[in-house]
Amino acid sequence: MKINICLLYGGKSAEHEVSLQTAKAVIQALDTNKFAIHPIFISKEGNWIKGPELSGPVENVKELEFGRNGKEIVPNALSSKLTADEESYDVVFPLLHGPNGEDGTVQGMLELLNIPYVGNGVLASSAGMDKVIMKNLFAHEGLDQVNYVWFIRSTWEGSPERAYDQVEKELGYPCFVKPANLGSSVGISKCENRAELTEAFVEAFKYDRKIIVEEGVTAREIEVGVLGNDFPEVSIAGEIVPKSDFYDYKSKYIDGDTALIIPADIPTEQYVTIKKMAARAFKALDCSGLARMDFFVTKEGRTVINEVNTMPGFTPFSMFPLVWKHTGLEYPQLIERMVQLALERHEEKQSIIHTF
Repeated sequence: MKINICLLYGGKSAEHEVSLQTAKAVIQALDTNKFAIHPIFISKEGNWIKGPELSGPVENVKELEFGRNGKEIVPNALSSKLTADEESYDVVFPLLHGPNGEDGTVQGMLELLNIPYVGNGVLASSAGMDKVIMKNLFAHEGLDQVNYVWFIRSTWEGSPERAYDQVEKELGYPCFVKPANLGSSVGISKCENRAELTEAFVEAFKYDRKIIVEEGVTAREIEVGVLGNDFPEVSIAGEIVPKSDFYDYKSKYIDGDTALIIPADIPTEQYVTIKKMAARAFKALDCSGLARMDFFVTKEGRTVINEVNTMPGFTPFSMFPLVWKHTGLEYPQLIERMVQLALERHEEKQSIIHTF
């Protein structure tokens, strides 16, 4: 029997196009002898388009690919289960990045529908999406990280100069300004002075009501992948060497203007430190299924955790599938492993006795 897998992709966030790349790569990698693939495309406007079962790779994953066979559905009008024709899905794979997909919203819907889904649950997804909450949890766990401050839009609008003064007093330059709830390096700016800082605040607040400002450090960017539920496994490490000033959206997804060095050329003891910190961070956020953990290694040898990505990209330029490939897990096997973890977690949840 094939596993009925539903792919949710697209979405309303600024990372919509990244999700399309991820979906195309996953569809190409899925073994149609093992999986019955049922795509649901979510437009930028929030329309859900249910396509026919796919029998193989596609060139265009947007709703136009489905032609007249596409069927628009409304999530809150669904019955007790998302259905594929007359059968319920065995598992849903949310290939969604950013708000309204990676932040626990879709995960909450799937929990209410009691459908197994790949990846992290509501808590880990929402905490991992919000960089401020994430870093606060890391601090509570005792994980070393760079200094940071954060602001909400109303506070900044009420006294912008006070916000800039706080950044300069507590962090100095250079610093990085980021939307708190976004990924793929969207809306991020590096600042060297007050003028750039002012522009960066305006840019970041276009994408979120809350932003975070982080201390700039001279460091190498090291990443590892994590797989598992209660007993996470950590991949070998990879290093990102951007040709631009930092690893921005354009470097990641448009021109691939960056080098990924796998395995990273770091001392064994440093990798051991990263591996232990990655597992601790995974458990601190109560992650499940998968995550990509990002670290900085300074020229003094200090290892600090930067952030966690609870639904890392699967594009041709993405680090997550590449580090697992070099660890010994090829792309199709990686996806199958993630589906297996989803089913295992769901089965465990069903064993919990709920009393009323």
